[in-house]
Amino acid sequence: MLVEVFADHESISDRAAEVVTEQLRRKPDSVLGFATGSTPLGLYKRLIRNHEERGLDFSKMTTFNLDEYVGLPPTHPQSYHHFMWENLFNHINVNESRVYIPHGMSDDVDSFCAWYEKQIEDAGGIDLQILGIGANGHLAFNEPGSSLGSRTRIKTLTEKTVRDNARFFEEGEAVPHQAITMGVGTIMDAETVLLLASGERKAQAIRDALEGPVTGMCPATVVQMHRFAHILLDGEAASKLEYRHHGGIAEPKP
Repeated sequence: MLVEVFADHESISDRAAEVVTEQLRRKPDSVLGFATGSTPLGLYKRLIRNHEERGLDFSKMTTFNLDEYVGLPPTHPQSYHHFMWENLFNHINVNESRVYIPHGMSDDVDSFCAWYEKQIEDAGGIDLQILGIGANGHLAFNEPGSSLGSRTRIKTLTEKTVRDNARFFEEGEAVPHQAITMGVGTIMDAETVLLLASGERKAQAIRDALEGPVTGMCPATVVQMHRFAHILLDGEAASKLEYRHHGGIAEPKP
């Protein structure tokens, strides 16, 4: 487990963009796993800039997104399909036929989830999976209590997650209570996981994930068992870590 600590979220985004760019330079047909939310936005802006200014080529990559709300069409402004095209895919030379995002309007969710797993397998597996972490230690929509061997499936969201997500929806609009999500086991199959976290709000989750016992009650603890987990934190997110001598750890920049 490689843990790097930086001064702020901007520096995390810079480093994450270096990692993803190097992956694509080394293997242009990489299979990348993408995440949504505010945490990776800085990374995506930098990837767009690297495409526009440095010629970074995305045409051969294949992408799989972590999750999607059940019941939201791809055109809904809060769907993760819309998020990815608005914040990344519309601005790079991605091959649309190589983009996979869970379909929240599927008539047969179980069959869709099995199909999604098969697409990942047929693509050769995910080379680099980008992750955030929830304040309760969830990965993707794998809430506390999720099986650490789980695969892509439908999950019911906790009331806390629903409340946290409500701020993104219009007042009075129904907030989804279910999502399709990659499972913890699916995430663990990735060759490398790149987990980003910033802010004091994530500090306890990071402490639990990196230094606590491995448990389904904090799904992010599974990164301790990954063959190569690369963790990028700012000083606030790292503030509750007891041990400051993880392999590869860097002190926050002044």
